[in-house]
Amino acid sequence: MAGRTMIGLTSRLSTILATALCMLVMSLLAGPASAQLPVGPPDRQLAGQLVNADSATYQVHAFDVPPDVHRLVVAIAHDGNPAASLIELGLADPYGFRGASSKKTSFTISELDATPGYLAGRLPVGDWKVTFSIGQLPEDKPTNWTLKVWFLSVGEILPANVKSRGRGWYRGDMHMHSGHSDGFCASQSGAKVPCPLYNAIASAGARELDFVMLTEHNTVSQAQVIRELQPAFDRVLLIPAQEVTTFYGHINVWGVDKPIDYRIVPGGRSFNDLADEVHRLGGLVSINHPKAPTGAMCLGCGWSMQDVDYSKVDAVEAVNGAITGATGGDPQGALSGIPFWIQHQKNANQIVAVGGSDTHDGTAEIGSASTIGRPTTVVFAEGLDQAAIIKGLKSGRVFVDIAYDPAAALDLQVSSGARNALMGGSLEAGKTAVARVDVKAPPGSRLELMDGDTLLATRTLTDEDASGSHHEFQLKLSVGLHVVRAQVRGTDNRLRLLSNSILAKRVQ
Repeated sequence: MAGRTMIGLTSRLSTILATALCMLVMSLLAGPASAQLPVGPPDRQLAGQLVNADSATYQVHAFDVPPDVHRLVVAIAHDGNPAASLIELGLADPYGFRGASSKKTSFTISELDATPGYLAGRLPVGDWKVTFSIGQLPEDKPTNWTLKVWFLSVGEILPANVKSRGRGWYRGDMHMHSGHSDGFCASQSGAKVPCPLYNAIASAGARELDFVMLTEHNTVSQAQVIRELQPAFDRVLLIPAQEVTTFYGHINVWGVDKPIDYRIVPGGRSFNDLADEVHRLGGLVSINHPKAPTGAMCLGCGWSMQDVDYSKVDAVEAVNGAITGATGGDPQGALSGIPFWIQHQKNANQIVAVGGSDTHDGTAEIGSASTIGRPTTVVFAEGLDQAAIIKGLKSGRVFVDIAYDPAAALDLQVSSGARNALMGGSLEAGKTAVARVDVKAPPGSRLELMDGDTLLATRTLTDEDASGSHHEFQLKLSVGLHVVRAQVRGTDNRLRLLSNSILAKRVQ
């Protein structure tokens, strides 16, 4: 009996081990998950059937590419074993080889970036060819396949596989640099070298940021690295961006993967021309560090741009991490962008205040003068995708976490009679109004309600406010425009949180 029991156990153990080994082999054979595909129907679709006799052969399938295609997306699907290498894809444009891959079921190519295994570059008009490298097909049934092709125009966004929490607050860094422009860090031996973009993105992930604007000076060469790294960072949305560096100021362009001409000259291309182009492409423009000094050490850092239509300005970098760190750590120091932002609010320009680290070293620790996530811009958005973040920024329901406190929160609304406005909005008010502030900050911090740069009311936060609290303030408004906003100071009297404003206008 004992012998039969032992034999039974051995048999079951062998079955378990065999099953586990099979699962391991299947996992090793299985390809990566498909990249995110465009939402709409494909522009071209091919279909066919393969049989066992097609094994170990090549097939070529052609499709035409029309003019003005900015991005090409190709996806293959079949009803065979998903873990087996049944159809491997190669690609050629009218002039030759554009790439090949193993175990990829989809890929994309644009002028600036491509799925690894494929070559970025112009997308010429004409006949393109997909080559099938056909593996071992089953003998008992045919394999049906479908090839889909999408053509995207400039400004159309290819979704990223990033985990979204749905509607809510998302934390991001609006301004950073790597070795693609003037970012440097230490090599293995301690030498100062151009800093890999990976370092900054890894730091953003470690600090639980939800998105990063990858702003390099006057270039979009980082696009290929974004394409390679985004699948691995599926909790950090990598948004294409650039810092347009001119002789008269620096301008962040967010959400555009097309090179923007930075050559603004008197009598020629203007800021307004640049802003119009960015808006046509679905992006936003922000004035960076407007009070920074311009000189030999920084080309055009300060804002001296002439003939600006400020209705075309989407945002102002009210807090710049590099400047704050270099001037003693006070975000309201002499070079602060906050007064510049407030002044334009007083001029009835509803421009969104943001913060950006402006880090040039992706390996910098969180306590350093300039490091990823300090400050953090926190955006209320419908989800974690590029379109939603851009829309959330545009709305102005945004606050700046200057102290890097992932638990912090600050929101504002103002009502007068039946009229109500959320942070970033405006309303026509009567003689009285109510400001409602939701805040989460450490005990001992001080909540301040402001009208522009005038203090209206203050409250010291207690232990209850550390987990979130609601405060109401009664306002008496004179005739004119009121820039209602909130901010939080720490026990050291320095700003920790900065809200965006609500423009409340009393007509009579």
